[in-house]
Amino acid sequence: MRKIKILKKYRLLRNLSLRELSAKLELLGITLFHSDIYEIERQNKSIKDFEIKAICLALNISFDDLYSNTNNMFQ
Repeated sequence: MRKIKILKKYRLLRNLSLRELSAKLELLGITLFHSDIYEIERQNKSIKDFEIKAICLALNISFDDLYSNTNNMFQ
């Protein structure tokens, strides 16, 4: 499972819509519209390191959670 799919997995596990996650990120000072998050989840938009950090905070997950199972991408 790739990191983007994991992002969607954790968003859904937290019962957050795209708009709700966008609102949580806004409270952290990060502007990512719900359409941006959708494109990130579909792998059509790249994501910056500080956005990843904010997403982890908003979803209450760690970098390790977000990047779990990515080692197999490099084999």
